[in-house]
Amino acid sequence: MKIKSRIKVLLQSTLAAVGLVATMAHAQTVVLYSSNNTETIETALDVVKKTAPSLKVQQVTGGTGSLMKRIQAESKNPRGDVLWSGGFGTLGAYKDLLQPYKAPGIEAIPAEFRGPDDLWIGTNVHVMVMMVNERQLKGLAAPKTWSDLMKPEWKGKFAITDPSKSATAYMLVYGLLKQFGKDGLEKIAANAVVTSSSGTTYKGVAAGEYPVGLTIEYAAQEYVAGGQKEIKLVYPSEGSYLAPEGMFLVKGAKNMDAAKTLYNALMSKEVQEAELVKNFRRPTRTDIQVSKLTSLPDLKSIKIFPLNQDTASAEYEQLVALWNIAVSKAR
Repeated sequence: MKIKSRIKVLLQSTLAAVGLVATMAHAQTVVLYSSNNTETIETALDVVKKTAPSLKVQQVTGGTGSLMKRIQAESKNPRGDVLWSGGFGTLGAYKDLLQPYKAPGIEAIPAEFRGPDDLWIGTNVHVMVMMVNERQLKGLAAPKTWSDLMKPEWKGKFAITDPSKSATAYMLVYGLLKQFGKDGLEKIAANAVVTSSSGTTYKGVAAGEYPVGLTIEYAAQEYVAGGQKEIKLVYPSEGSYLAPEGMFLVKGAKNMDAAKTLYNALMSKEVQEAELVKNFRRPTRTDIQVSKLTSLPDLKSIKIFPLNQDTASAEYEQLVALWNIAVSKAR
């Protein structure tokens, strides 16, 4: 009996070892370059662990611009496999570094949130809003339009981020220029408190430093969800501006199969729903009903002023120069 027992134990050990080797053989490693914050990345990878358990993700984080420069420098010997995420205008400036890929289920994402020739895919979209702290209005009626903030009574009472310091702030200021022209932009600059980062703007409103901040929907919504009843989101009746963010495969990636697995997962309904519910990152997918999962409105119910992302990118230097002139005039 002892011999049979030993044989049984040996057989079980052998089978376990074979299983381990098989698992290791099927394990995939992928290098993810990401400009997203820790919470956003962790939310996504928690879902990925369930949908692609054999995938091992190595993270490299940093600003989109610095990561794109890194990919460019590594182009002859790529070390990254996937970049997630960057503004469409930024990605468009590096098309030769991107690997075309038509992912399964791509039809769930509208054409406006896809790159040309399947070079990238939009995984979330930022909506520009007015974040209002009702306790700090001091008798002023909450603004309903961008134009309201051009009126004399709003001087020094709202914050906006320097467009040269933030990609989302750039799209906001670019939208104001396209919708209201140079004159409108100068009126906004004359009244605004200009901050050095997006975080300074929305944190300032939440802390009561400014009655209103022109900022990103998801950042403002975090305070609403956190219980700050005085914080309200206003979608200007003249139209909000969109700033979609995208993901792509690095051209010549060493771990291309694993990269596609991660790419598919990050654009999936499961990941986009998790990002919406936990971090209020608005999905690009049309099969996710935002208003049923959060208190945010569905995108189709928000008036949007259309902007061309490629043109916005091409006009960056011009816009920043106009903004700086407008701010200097206000001093």
